[in-house]
Formats: sequence, structure tokens, C-alpha cells
Amino acid sequence: MSRALRFPRTVYVGEAVDEAVKTWSRFAEFELAETDDHWVVTISPKHAEAARQIIGEFANTVLGLTVDRGGVASE
Repeated sequence: MSRALRFPRTVYVGEAVDEAVKTWSRFAEFELAETDDHWVVTISPKHAEAARQIIGEFANTVLGLTVDRGGVASE
């Protein structure tokens, strides 16, 4: 089960996405891409029985790390 998650650049910090990928790499394979408006992460959990939980917790980690960094700097 793979799933693509899209994190809007207006909300999420790119460094938070990168750090979350490093943190969760033990539990899933990741492919990273970018659009003008989003950070795109395709996540493929290594443990099918926990796939939904791994995907959800990964997204929570990205959010938490973004909050820890103070969010996206306003222009």
C-alpha cells in the first residue's frame, strides 16, 4: 500500500518533511517530489498491518516539526 501525501508549502516547512522522512525511514520507503504549491511524499509502509497508522503518524510528525520551527515564515 503506497499513498501520496501533499503538504502545502504555505503551511508546512520543507525541512520538517525531510526530518520526518529520516525519522520514519525505519518503517516506510519514501519518494519525495515538489510542485510549485506542495511538498509531495509518497509513502510505502514496510508493515502492511500498520500502514494506516504509519501514514497518519508520519503526517502528524511533519505537522509537529513544522510547529516546532514556528511555521512558514511570512513574506
